[in-house]
Amino acid sequence: MSRSTETPQTEQPSLRRGWTTGACAAAALRAALMILWGEGRPERVRITLPRGERPVFAVAEGAGGDNWAQAGVIKDAGDDPDVTHGALIRVRVEPASALCFAAGPGVGTVTRPGLPIPPGEPAINPVPRQMMRDTVAEMADRLGRDPALRITVSVRDGAALAAKTWNPRLGILGGLSILGTTGIVRPFSCAAWIASIHRGVDVARATGLTHVAGCTGATSERVVQGLHGLPDQAMLDMGDFVGGLVKYLGRHPVARLTIGGGIGKMTKLAQGAVDLHSGRSQVDFAALAQVLGRAEVARMNTALEVFETVGEPMAVWVAQQAVARLRARLPEGIAVDVVVIDRAGQILARA
Repeated sequence: MSRSTETPQTEQPSLRRGWTTGACAAAALRAALMILWGEGRPERVRITLPRGERPVFAVAEGAGGDNWAQAGVIKDAGDDPDVTHGALIRVRVEPASALCFAAGPGVGTVTRPGLPIPPGEPAINPVPRQMMRDTVAEMADRLGRDPALRITVSVRDGAALAAKTWNPRLGILGGLSILGTTGIVRPFSCAAWIASIHRGVDVARATGLTHVAGCTGATSERVVQGLHGLPDQAMLDMGDFVGGLVKYLGRHPVARLTIGGGIGKMTKLAQGAVDLHSGRSQVDFAALAQVLGRAEVARMNTALEVFETVGEPMAVWVAQQAVARLRARLPEGIAVDVVVIDRAGQILARA
């Protein structure tokens, strides 16, 4: 559940893809099993991803002893600004009564319902678990070994890295999650961002929250959280993807939704945009001039410039129209409010 420092862009063909923590853990597990079961410490290993790709991973470290082995793989996130890029993913294996997973240093533990893994379990998601189970089964069958193992996954400096992600807000404590559904990190993935929004909604609903908020950035989030006294887990990492949030809430509703953001992005929402990124939607100044009855607005360059010229009536129109746009996309019964702020965090209008 990592968050980047920038809003994701549309993926470009020139950007280099990378590998998820789940794929790295599966590669480290294969190397550890080779050490444990007598095939030696490999320099590189090949794994099979869920969609059939067969990438090769360099093994950064490996060691073994009496009934244990450990190996590590350094995560390469490609050109994605992932906080886990360069992290060392370690896997330790040792005999057990049954195949099981454990959280080592730097891997979190789930403490709240609503996630794919139940509370009390290490934050190793279902697909990485299945990849590792498949690796154990294949190698155990080939080498005639007992597949009953304890698999402990660790991430070097994972606890510090987790503080830069949304894990604490989701109730994943003590470290990072081992993630991935395809094994592949696609640079600036909109799908990954929206999936994180979905998990935030799931956790909020599972913990009984009836009021959630989606904000376009840190300043609007701070203002909205303080305004309504909301707990951290109610604050969804919406960014520019108001459409992704609203669509998911349509199928997984809560009683109340607050949307907060700056005057520019909220103006685009008021005009009907649901992806608020500057590369994918723009303010229509000609239309804004018409609704505000101010011809000079059509020649302006930013929504802030319009607000500074027109004043409060423009911000009030934005807030009211944004609420109307949201209500049109949400089921009846979800209460909606909008908070429009300036760059300093002052509230310009509410509706």
